[in-house]
Amino acid sequence: MSAPTTTDAFGAPAPVLSFSPLVLPVPGRPVDLQVRVSAPATGTDLPVILLSHGHGPSNNLSSLNGYAPLVNFWAARGFVVVQPTHLTSSTLTHLVADAPGAPDFWRSRAEDMTHVLDRLDVIENAVPQLAGRIDHAKIALAGHSLGGFTAALLLGAGLTDPDTGNVVHLVEPRIKAGVLLAAPGRGGDVFNGPMAAQWPIVGAVDFSTMTAPALVVAGDKDDSRHFTDMGPAWHCDPYTLAPGPKTLLTLFDAEHGLGGIAGYDAAETTDENPARVAALAQLTAAYLHSQLHPNSLTWQTTCEELTSGPDAVGHVETK
Repeated sequence: MSAPTTTDAFGAPAPVLSFSPLVLPVPGRPVDLQVRVSAPATGTDLPVILLSHGHGPSNNLSSLNGYAPLVNFWAARGFVVVQPTHLTSSTLTHLVADAPGAPDFWRSRAEDMTHVLDRLDVIENAVPQLAGRIDHAKIALAGHSLGGFTAALLLGAGLTDPDTGNVVHLVEPRIKAGVLLAAPGRGGDVFNGPMAAQWPIVGAVDFSTMTAPALVVAGDKDDSRHFTDMGPAWHCDPYTLAPGPKTLLTLFDAEHGLGGIAGYDAAETTDENPARVAALAQLTAAYLHSQLHPNSLTWQTTCEELTSGPDAVGHVETK
């Protein structure tokens, strides 16, 4: 018998059920926390992926309405994906512009994920046909761009609060592994672009305490000159500067949108490439599947298929 393909490693993709908005009142939050939950129509003992959106110029992709190319793939392959709308979302600017923590809401973004986990049973029972199907011990996290910054904090990175000078840790021990997609890198002397002064919090992260397993995804054409003159290598910092176990996936010819993960046919994607997005969806699903199921060979077989040979979509290294 021949070896299974990447898709076969998960079994046949299932139809996806998506439920939104699910509203979670949070005391002290300027507005209620709204989430979208996407899940396969079949299966039990389903692991969870929390997805933290980025910022970006769109009105709705920076909310529970974004990242469908990833969300639909992950859910079809057996994950329950929970997407909060953070207070940084463009959909909320008119409501929270003067709220404490604006405009970056760095602490609130991380706390949103803790609120979700604290009420995962409420979410499970509120979504039709989902009750009793979630494995509450298998929790993963993914975040793109500013969402990658949020993911780093939840995976253990420290942060020096610009307002107090105190080092803050918002690690969420219930999260077993994460994926950082085009996440920001280090601060210091290399944090010298024209936007650095407006977003000092981005350069305030210390990756040396980010001990949780993570896949760091960086595009080799993702040159964020508005923050740094370090070039695309800046987005590798969460791998380079954090302790193992870590894996770095460098996507060939990918810019900050990594081919268009934030939404189907998003015109602002500077490197639109559906094949790259499809490969990234497979690789991230495989990584998290293998992290949550330690005896699985899904990550190994997916890497062999997609990151080797003349048609490789990227390069993988591990420490």
